[in-house]
Amino acid sequence: MRAWWARIGLGLAAMALAIGVEAATPPAPAASASQALRLFRPSTPASSARAVAPKAAPAATAAPGAAPSGALLPLADAEPAIRGYAVPIGGALKADNDEVWQRIVQLAGGKGARFVVFGTASEDPEASAKQVVDLLQRRGAIAEALPVAPKFLWVDLNKVVRDPALIAKVKAARGVFFTGGTQERIVDVLQPGGQSTPMLEAIWDVYRKGGVVAGTSAGAAIMSTIMFRDAPSVINILKGRFTDGKQVDRGLGFVGPNLFVDQHFLKRGRFGRMIPLMMAKGYKIGLGVDENTAAIIRGDEIEIIGDRGALVVDLTEAKSDATLGAFNVQGARLSYLEHGDRYHVRARSTTPSAPKLRGELHDAESPNFKPYYTDDVFHLDMLGDSTISNAMSRLIDSVRKEVKGLAFDVLPRANDPLAELGFLFRVYKGSDSMGWSTEEFGGEQFTVTNLYLDISPVRLPMPLYGGWDGAQKPAAPASAAVVPSAPEHSGQ
Repeated sequence: MRAWWARIGLGLAAMALAIGVEAATPPAPAASASQALRLFRPSTPASSARAVAPKAAPAATAAPGAAPSGALLPLADAEPAIRGYAVPIGGALKADNDEVWQRIVQLAGGKGARFVVFGTASEDPEASAKQVVDLLQRRGAIAEALPVAPKFLWVDLNKVVRDPALIAKVKAARGVFFTGGTQERIVDVLQPGGQSTPMLEAIWDVYRKGGVVAGTSAGAAIMSTIMFRDAPSVINILKGRFTDGKQVDRGLGFVGPNLFVDQHFLKRGRFGRMIPLMMAKGYKIGLGVDENTAAIIRGDEIEIIGDRGALVVDLTEAKSDATLGAFNVQGARLSYLEHGDRYHVRARSTTPSAPKLRGELHDAESPNFKPYYTDDVFHLDMLGDSTISNAMSRLIDSVRKEVKGLAFDVLPRANDPLAELGFLFRVYKGSDSMGWSTEEFGGEQFTVTNLYLDISPVRLPMPLYGGWDGAQKPAAPASAAVVPSAPEHSGQ
């Protein structure tokens, strides 16, 4: 695996050198004839000090380039007396992921636990809900799908969310499961206009009494007090193109007001949309769950289970420079967790799984640190599939102090005034950066804590490339000296 990463890294480094990254001053993005990428850097580096106890979050202010709004600020106080488990699943949950399916049933009481399944978000709610019912019943649960979905044209949604018989079924359950699809359907049905319905109150009743509220994809997005309603483009969120009621809306809030949750996270590079929204809405801690992976959240504790991993974003000490005229952040703290790892929200700390603790420690401050990687890497698509988690795992096992990458719109719309606006990502080590790895499960697995991230706006002139004129000769390197040929000699 390391050898494969090394080959990829060398290739990307060579491509980056071909682009020619060049430092410059920070004018606002505008059309440019220059074919060099010009970089806007903040004047002072972000602090990489060790974590401190959480402080009260200041009033939320919109990040530069983001759409300011006070309409959807997180609630002031956490929901009291929650005894249950919130289980956001990052989407694409496979039928054979026994660990996740079995754990959901176990948390609800084990064999015989009753579940109600909502296919509300789905294009085909009957088929989606039936599949989940079957998978839960295979693990010993008693599950039933409820006819609560906009796609059921024969259902009066205003009545069904108040139906005493259906509400009684919810209250008798120990688990609630939301399928994937379009998350605004769930919110619009159960909390129309921001007003809770009797059915939503019944779900909260199950949760407060110790039950499980689980959801995959769209069913995970609703877990926060605020969610992405419809935001298909990560780069547009970075450019500040999001507004309340369109790309952003109120969620159902099962994880409380202080934690933001997103899904399909590493697969789709969604940390690039999480951080701008968190800054605009005053969140300090964000949890991004990847596909075929679940987070089990109860109170202050988060446990990661499943096939892939999750990213924790901590903005407690992050800063932003308003003079740059576009979204930017310095000092965001990142931690990457995989199977069995735990995160403690109040302490902002990670406990690696037992196999990781038995494995290899990666601590640059230790005299015993023997990093594997030595080469520099530059990523041309920082928002690519698992690029951020791969970059973090590689950096923690490297002699290098940082890794950089870009994000930009490859096919901007015609006449887009922000077509040339891109972003430079710098991931770097602090004095508290540490990692653990293990090969107990075959492939190499990592836990990485307390790496830091700066995001800066840069100009990428469009078109980014053009045709190559073969008649042009590349200039000789400046260091190359011209040496006259020696005269030929006859003889031996």
